[in-house]
Amino acid sequence: MARYTLVYGVRLVPEGSLTHPDRATVRLADGRTDSVTLHTIDGTIPQLRRALDRSLDAFFDLLPGADEDDLERFAD
Repeated sequence: MARYTLVYGVRLVPEGSLTHPDRATVRLADGRTDSVTLHTIDGTIPQLRRALDRSLDAFFDLLPGADEDDLERFAD
């Protein structure tokens, strides 16, 4: 299975104080830049944890499936 680097960031700000998230920029080894879309989730800490977990699951569901070895080694 292909190997990747997962780029992410987390910051808590008081609800209602963010006007809009902009795109973050990453620089690739070949000198090109690319953007990373930022997402927001509102709620209490327990709600945020559950929502982030669901969001990550959904993200990986969009990618090609893991092979059986990965599922056996890393599945919950």
